[in-house]
Amino acid sequence: MEAARSFQKDEVTEYHIYQRLAGMMRDERNASVLQKMAREELAHSRFWQKIAEVEEGPDTIRVWWYVILAKLLGVTFAIKLMERGEGSTIRTYRAVSDRVPGIEEVIWDEEQHENSIIAMISEEKLRYVGSIVLGLNDALVEFTGSLAGFTFALQDSLVIAAVGSIMGIAAALSMAASEYLSRKSDRSSLDPIRAALYTGAAYIFTVLVLVLPFIMTANPFLAFLMTLICAILIITGFTGYTSVTLDLPFGRRFAEMAALSLGIAAVSFLIGVFIRVFFNVEV
Repeated sequence: MEAARSFQKDEVTEYHIYQRLAGMMRDERNASVLQKMAREELAHSRFWQKIAEVEEGPDTIRVWWYVILAKLLGVTFAIKLMERGEGSTIRTYRAVSDRVPGIEEVIWDEEQHENSIIAMISEEKLRYVGSIVLGLNDALVEFTGSLAGFTFALQDSLVIAAVGSIMGIAAALSMAASEYLSRKSDRSSLDPIRAALYTGAAYIFTVLVLVLPFIMTANPFLAFLMTLICAILIITGFTGYTSVTLDLPFGRRFAEMAALSLGIAAVSFLIGVFIRVFFNVEV
């Protein structure tokens, strides 16, 4: 009975989440899929309510949490993250299936949710995720390496910030132009202008975050250490986002991006040492 009350509360909470998310969708097909899933969750809630003989209200905090996630990171991210818990729910349901007549239909509905979600995905940011990855990857790899070289060659935080900002913005415009020409030449279904904007915006965002430590502290080596931490945080955040929304392995993708960024930064730092000595740079 205690488990049934817990299941009923979980199901009615998810009903309210799907209802709220459906109201956020502009695409009617996506909204109808979410409405269907909401109705299923409501039916499951009533199923457990009959067994528990009590009606629990939704977990309001959990509802608002997923609504906020959907507004910040997209409806698909929020749903995928929520549905990751369905595996344990289904296993729990199966564990009590011999004592709960009719639960097989509930289990079947839960297992179909993932397929419905995959069919639903049509958010713009997910269609242009390749362009975002291009901007982030290039900025992290190229710009982190450049800042490493500037750190030892120039050894002045404000000069490094100024030079890095000029170089970073110029590189962002160049990457955006390249993405525009690439999308236009391969005649993909993506809008070349939007693809270029996503690439350029991702690049500039990364540049600003990585340059910020050099504005905040006068010690260039401390600033570069902070830049490396920021780079790791960006890699962690974006890898986590894509691993949830696109069902990609987190560990391998994180290791690849981190190894490329930090490896090139180390090489560039050594190049900065060489250039400072060879050209006798004094700032």
